[in-house]
Amino acid sequence: MSQIFKGRPILSGACQGEALVSHGGFNTLASYQKALILNSKKAECTDQNNPDLYKKIMTDKILCLPQTIGSTTGGLVLMTTCSIGSQPKAMLFSDHIDSLAAAGVILSDIWVGKRIIVIDQLGPEFLAAVQTGETVSIAEDGTVTLE
Repeated sequence: MSQIFKGRPILSGACQGEALVSHGGFNTLASYQKALILNSKKAECTDQNNPDLYKKIMTDKILCLPQTIGSTTGGLVLMTTCSIGSQPKAMLFSDHIDSLAAAGVILSDIWVGKRIIVIDQLGPEFLAAVQTGETVSIAEDGTVTLE
């Protein structure tokens, strides 16, 4: 049976994909560092402090997380992942998006021409329900369906 959640679209879009879930804060720099250094289109999470994501491929996944944490380079990291083609398909936040992640995805959309669909304020119930590997559908209006 499907579960439906409604959030606030930051960068709207419709897509379907595989969930990759982090229950802790997502450190953008630590997670993408190796992919950026190697200019890799296959971004494997290198954040050893995130047991939910460590060594998992993030490219083209729907990242489900509470919020991003860490370095002030977070926005630049997201923009760079888009420029090399290793970005996630979408980022779904249970909490409010932080300003660094918001800046990164908006600049990626405008300057690089690649959109990461972003929905925030999905609530803690969303993060408790979604499972890694599960199919997630996102609608333009911020509706997220777990299938």
